[in-house]
Amino acid sequence: MDWQKNLLLAAMAAVVIMLIMRWDDFQQAKIASQPVQAQASASATGDIPNPIASASDVPQSTDSSEASSQQASEQNIQVNTDTLHVRINTKGGDVTHVALPQHYAEIDTPDQPFVLIENNASETYSLQSGLIGQNGTDSSSGRPVFSSEATEYSLAEGADTLVVDLTHQQDSATITKRFTFYRGEYRVEVDYLVQNTGDQPWQASLYGQIKRDSHEPYAGTGFGMQPFVGAALTTNDERYKKFSFDDLEDESFKTQITGGWVSMVQHYFISAWIPDQQQTNNYFLRQQGNQDLFLMGFTSAPLVVAPGQSGTIKSQFYAGPKDTEKLEQIAPYLDLTVDYGWLWWLAKPLFSVLDWIYGLIGNWGLAIILLTVLIKAVFFKLSATSYRSMARMRKLAPKMKELKERYGDDRQKMSQETMKLYRDEKVNPLGGCLPMLIQMPVFLALYWVLMESVELRHTPFLWIPDLSVKDPIFILPLLMGFTMWLTMRLNPEPPDPMQAKIMQFMPVVFTVMFLWFPAGLVLYWVTNNTLSFLQQMVITRQIEKADNAKS
Repeated sequence: MDWQKNLLLAAMAAVVIMLIMRWDDFQQAKIASQPVQAQASASATGDIPNPIASASDVPQSTDSSEASSQQASEQNIQVNTDTLHVRINTKGGDVTHVALPQHYAEIDTPDQPFVLIENNASETYSLQSGLIGQNGTDSSSGRPVFSSEATEYSLAEGADTLVVDLTHQQDSATITKRFTFYRGEYRVEVDYLVQNTGDQPWQASLYGQIKRDSHEPYAGTGFGMQPFVGAALTTNDERYKKFSFDDLEDESFKTQITGGWVSMVQHYFISAWIPDQQQTNNYFLRQQGNQDLFLMGFTSAPLVVAPGQSGTIKSQFYAGPKDTEKLEQIAPYLDLTVDYGWLWWLAKPLFSVLDWIYGLIGNWGLAIILLTVLIKAVFFKLSATSYRSMARMRKLAPKMKELKERYGDDRQKMSQETMKLYRDEKVNPLGGCLPMLIQMPVFLALYWVLMESVELRHTPFLWIPDLSVKDPIFILPLLMGFTMWLTMRLNPEPPDPMQAKIMQFMPVVFTVMFLWFPAGLVLYWVTNNTLSFLQQMVITRQIEKADNAKS
């Protein structure tokens, strides 16, 4: 009976299937990667959310000065810091362009920053915010045009903050939309300062939303990486809940939570709105009409400002890399947008260790190798148990083949004789499989870590210019296949000829798959395979030497 080999084959097949499914998830959106046509303007019907109100008949922005402000000419304001290049449109005060100078677009064009947000004729992606409700400035009939003192702002050398004020005058209130930028940060505070100059209470709610079409930020080939692209937020029931564009086409989503956040997620980068964490906010995800436009946002509780008084509504947005440490500091569970899948509880500590090792040696390639060595050391005894069992099973291969030839047609007799052989030789048929199955979640978690870590993007190592993409000359995938082949030669050969052929073909299958995998991930597999081979070879020789001594 060789059911233990079937178990091992099933485990290996499960790994292959999970890897293929993960890559297939990356590939699904690639079909839609062609640029889309220009979309409707921000003032299109259905673009502005409804306010949170206690009465259903609360009107939206009937201020006469609001209507006249629509005739003012809009312009773009450029804001530059050490981490962000931002363009703000004075109509609505929307963020229509965000580039990241510390993350360049392509590895061979370091003078061109990576563009995360762009709103133009070929794609729609912007961060919108405004005031809605009784005295709000934004409605389905139009949006305000703000004024500013300058059209370009830059973070001064030595300064830690940069404040950009946009102002709008209502009949009974002066409204300042304030953007506060910070050195070294991808977080931007967006506050509305309201000075009520009338004789009646002023009331409105803040909304913030991400407006985006379904275009893909990356179009790869073969097994090119195309991870999840879509909306994500936190709810009372789920810390991290994500929606693809297809999900939003099928059904809208609403929820209410104290604090919270809503985001647009893509590989390595994220944009997110984070309202006041002390207030209860309403969140919504929906498609705009039947267009290729999707809205992901929030509305806050109403702010009421008494006559002659002033008030402030606070919020912030984040537009930048998926930096786990920074996202943890901004809002609870925002760091879960670094999507490690269902093994996040293992992946997060693994990344922490990887980051700690990098802090010591300053090289991500070496950090991956040392982390793999550390993991192998933790599982050293467990692996040794597995390899000893495999070595003993390998010794039994001739006897197993003899039983196969003698009782191959009688399955019951074959099973009985096989179990008797195991008892006589004191071999546990599960000894080689179970230890490997126990380690598998750790190896899969590390797989997600290396795939999701923005730190590997455009990071060189030896001949590899970028650990986040494939090895340009395929040395690592070929080494991975070779080390896998060496390791499998030390394993007992299945008595069934078909199983034996499948096992022999596995290194070829993995090598072909890994040709397009990120080099950092393949580096981990090469290191792991090499250590496994060395450990198994030593144990096999120890057992053979002991058997020879007994003889």
